[in-house]
Amino acid sequence: MGSAPPLAGIRVVEVGNFMAVPFCGMQLADLGAEVIKVENPQGGDLTRSTGPFIDGESSNFVRLNRNKRSVALDLKSSEGKRIFERLVATADVVIENLRPGTMDGLGLGYAALAAGAPRLIYLAATGFGNDGPYAQLAGLDIIAQAMSGLMSITGEPGAPPVKVGVPIADLSCALYATIAVLAALRARDRDGQGQFIDVSLLESAVSFAVWEAGRYFATGDVPKPSGSAHQAIAPYQAVRSADGYFTFGANAQAHWLRACAALGLDELASDERFTTNELRLANRPALIAAIEAATTTRPSAEWTARLTQAGIPCGPILTFDRVFEDPHLAQREFFVDAPHRTLGPVRQLGSPMRFSTTPVRIERAGPLLGGDSAEVLREIGIGDEELARLAGDGVTVLV
Repeated sequence: MGSAPPLAGIRVVEVGNFMAVPFCGMQLADLGAEVIKVENPQGGDLTRSTGPFIDGESSNFVRLNRNKRSVALDLKSSEGKRIFERLVATADVVIENLRPGTMDGLGLGYAALAAGAPRLIYLAATGFGNDGPYAQLAGLDIIAQAMSGLMSITGEPGAPPVKVGVPIADLSCALYATIAVLAALRARDRDGQGQFIDVSLLESAVSFAVWEAGRYFATGDVPKPSGSAHQAIAPYQAVRSADGYFTFGANAQAHWLRACAALGLDELASDERFTTNELRLANRPALIAAIEAATTTRPSAEWTARLTQAGIPCGPILTFDRVFEDPHLAQREFFVDAPHRTLGPVRQLGSPMRFSTTPVRIERAGPLLGGDSAEVLREIGIGDEELARLAGDGVTVLV
């Protein structure tokens, strides 16, 4: 039986909407932190209003906000502010993704909160950072994808711009936020001091341009879309088969030679246009045309079986219905059910983090709006008489 999760004993207060900070809060909660989600009593996290809905609850919200408790506070009200300050006084970390200056304007920013709590770690996730000429621009995932350059290289050559299919700027910002909080907790253990952390969608997305930076800073060439193809390796992409597409990558010269044999294309191994990776890149259209002349004669499953036997990395292109029923993921118990107060068991994506002795926890689906207000407020010393008075005064208390 495993020990307590890695972040057991850490309390996090989350003021988050939609994706970046809630996804960060989910990671911290999976790792064992107690995450208290502070929401506006008038509707809460805006993700609650996004469909599809199950018995009135957002299917997205109950998965993105698992393992959290919800306290509904109007931070513009005097009582809501007072209770928020009392709650933060018991916390190790505050994470928020409001527009820069919003929490400061409420008197609840880092400087105000840390004045009496120097060990507090406060993370603000924004679209463009807390300073600079773009700081006050509205930040959305698609805007960050566009301004980071990611959309300029995504899609097929000559086609209209497209974004990455998942909100990659939001999600990468959330993961950087998680890493930063963990690092700040370690630094606090060492130095005894908390700190302010600034992460943004834009910089998180730009940080992914590793191959593009390598090319541009070395040659001045501006990267362009290349479909599924790799920026620096060929072949390394999706290719057509008789019944669709499959992927494979010959990321070493030995792989290329074995791939030629597995595909029945031994003549390509000695073709002077393709003898090195640099030549294959330069002649990629001709290379892929020659490969697909063979691969379109048989189904994807046959080619992936041959390539796998030859030790070549390859795989089918799966739709999500097949992903969510994948036997490998099922055997590793990646998909799990978590209980919800009104919906019953809710299927969840598992955590990719697997610890041998301090496992992550997935204990419950996302909370009802204000569903834990009474419990949490009692924990910070607010009695039943005061709870009754607070109900409806900037605080939602569900019993």
